[in-house]
This record gives sequence, C-alpha cells and structure tokens, in this order.
Amino acid sequence: MSDAAHGARSAAGIARGPAAGRTPSAPAAPASAAGPVPSPCISVCRIEPASGLCEGCLRTLDEIARWGSMDNEARHEVWRAIHARRASRPGP
Repeated sequence: MSDAAHGARSAAGIARGPAAGRTPSAPAAPASAAGPVPSPCISVCRIEPASGLCEGCLRTLDEIARWGSMDNEARHEVWRAIHARRASRPGP
C-alpha cells in the first residue's frame, strides 16, 4: 500500500472512529464548508419510535438513506437540523 493510500485510509479511520472524540450525545460538527462534509453517524444505530430519529446521530431514516447521494449543501442542512434537534432535547 502506498503512503498516500495508507494516509488517506488512516485519516478516514480517525475521523470516523471513537478516537475522534464523538459520543452518542454530541456528534462532531463539520470542520469547514470547503471539504467533504463528514457523516454524523457514530455507529449507535437505533431509531427512537416516538421521535423517528436515530439515537446516535439524530437523523431521520430518510436523511440516513439519502446521505450518500446528497451534495455538500444538503449535508450541511442535515447538520443544521441535527444541531437544532440537539438544542431542543432535554439535557441529561
């Protein structure tokens, strides 16, 4: 494996893995609008029946299903919705 491929693979793993510092209650926000928008998924994938939201990332099933085909602006819209949802939820 080339150094570039290894670096890209390692960077992707770090950004998405537990070492990124994400917790189920506080997924990381995108770092900038210039690059790819990271997925809010933190691998805690359970839909809350009452809200219809994923317990881990606070996305709807539709947002989860469409994520792969969304452009960056649509992904930023999902992140804005996630932040609004998180702000409106009762604290621990």
